Amino acid sequence: MKNLLLLLLGGLFLVSCGTNPEPKTIYIVRHAEKMVVEDPDPELAQVGTIRAKKLAQILADKEIKHIFSTDYKRTRMTAQPTADLAGIQIESYDPRDQEAFAEKLEGLEGNILVVGHSNTVPELANFFIGSGEKYPNLTDDEYQFIYVVTFSEKGEKVEQKTYKEF
Repeated sequence: MKNLLLLLLGGLFLVSCGTNPEPKTIYIVRHAEKMVVEDPDPELAQVGTIRAKKLAQILADKEIKHIFSTDYKRTRMTAQPTADLAGIQIESYDPRDQEAFAEKLEGLEGNILVVGHSNTVPELANFFIGSGEKYPNLTDDEYQFIYVVTFSEKGEKVEQKTYKEF
């Protein structure tokens, strides 16, 4: 009986030590092109609406489980087609505490879409790079990038791709 108990405890120990985090991917994008108006919270321009639909097409087979957006019309409108396709709600996040948000993302299961801004998107991607070369802030006319953060048994990998590469 004592040997059986030790064997069970040893087996439980090995199982608990051998668990690897589930593979997942975080897709980080800047909001699509916005209307040029004197409104501090503009909606998407027509070309931005088209880009948001293209993003949904790109992510259609990626099994997105969580979608995060800052609390602006342009970011929510960029995320909405993907949310509709995935059948999930958009969750708001505060871009002022990127480190805490990155830690939250690491703890979630499943693939994730994050929609942010020209300065917050590369900043968030940089949290997952470690000591490698960092991405600069995006310029006012850069909307074409998708940062792909892949978590696997080999570790984290960050790639900057364009919509055309999908």
